[in-house]
Amino acid sequence: MSIETRVVEAAGGPDHPPEAGTRWFGLWDAFFAVSYAVTTMLLFTSAGEQVHRAVAMAALTLAVPWYAALGRSAMIRQGQGHGHGRRGIVFSIGLFLLFAVAVLFDLAASFALFAVVPMLMMSLATSPAIAVVVVANLMPVTVVWLRGGTLSRDIRAVLPTSLLGIALSVMLGLWITRVTRQSRERAELIEELHRNRERVATLSRAAGVSAERERLAREIHDTLAQGLTSIIGLVQAADADFTADPELARSHLGLAERVARESLVEAREFVAELTPPALRKSSLAQAARRQAEGLTAQTGIRADVTVEGDERELPMVVSVVLLRSLQEAISNIRKHAGKARAAEIRLVYGRDTARLLVRDDGPGFVVTDEQQGFGLRGMRTRAQEVNGAALVVSGPGRGTTVEVTVPVTVPVTVPASGGAGDGN
Repeated sequence: MSIETRVVEAAGGPDHPPEAGTRWFGLWDAFFAVSYAVTTMLLFTSAGEQVHRAVAMAALTLAVPWYAALGRSAMIRQGQGHGHGRRGIVFSIGLFLLFAVAVLFDLAASFALFAVVPMLMMSLATSPAIAVVVVANLMPVTVVWLRGGTLSRDIRAVLPTSLLGIALSVMLGLWITRVTRQSRERAELIEELHRNRERVATLSRAAGVSAERERLAREIHDTLAQGLTSIIGLVQAADADFTADPELARSHLGLAERVARESLVEAREFVAELTPPALRKSSLAQAARRQAEGLTAQTGIRADVTVEGDERELPMVVSVVLLRSLQEAISNIRKHAGKARAAEIRLVYGRDTARLLVRDDGPGFVVTDEQQGFGLRGMRTRAQEVNGAALVVSGPGRGTTVEVTVPVTVPVTVPASGGAGDGN
């Protein structure tokens, strides 16, 4: 599975869960329905005249489609932070008038305040909402007074209930306002989280694609490019010796065939993302000796391999890093150290680290960032991927030394397939 695929799966799909600012409205719808049903039952059982009760029930019934057509959407928009628009004002005026008519014809309709007060608080700004709520709670007192009630008896009987209703309505309204604000803020945070998640997923995909391309480029350089370079050199050598020394030319061609077969196997394993064949049935030291033999056979440069410390099996990712670094170092000797007579390859097994040193007595070069091509940069990147380090020391007439040191324990996130490649 590629890096990009893993990133896309980790990022999740584009669908967002329902917003926190509107999910709770289902409960409010149920509360409104219960309040309407209870108020209607109270009107049925009230002692008022039948005509008055019918008018009161009709006014309250009209509030239901008025809420469904205008009020619900106005309250949802306000809850989502779109402000108190004209729709909320129109709905509040209509709701207040319908409630006033119902109370005017039957005081039992006052129970509807349990639904009317929250709707007014959710449809208007806090200050005007509280003012309208106070007036709505004073409606029963006003009706009693209009019907000729006396201050000493009828109004005093209704006034405490109205004052308590005002206090409770204001507290309820402030609580609803706070809950609505918190719900809106939560919805905004969730939406911001969605946007940030999408941005992170986009950046992760871009980074994953870039890393995968770099890994593929280094792996191709380590396997196919180096193998093809060796084959070209051997074929050119065979062509030069074809007339003067046919046996030597055949030897070069035989080596070219062997390198071609090994490169083909490398390519197949690279496509399958499996362990490098050089490490599958042998140790790192044995693979290093075969690399040294190949360098000697192709260039005539004597290459010696020494092992220091207790040779042991290393984690595959560590072995791959050291093997690829060795291949890059030998490729550079083959291409750039033509006057070298000998090369030394050392594998040092420490307690916590493993170290590779490759030295040659070639002409050397001045080590600068400009002099280091894709291969040496890739070598450093490969070592850094396992928390290791790569160092190149050289100078005119002093030969070249490549040193790669890696820890024998690496993060579990490092891909066991070997990560990246290198090359000049």
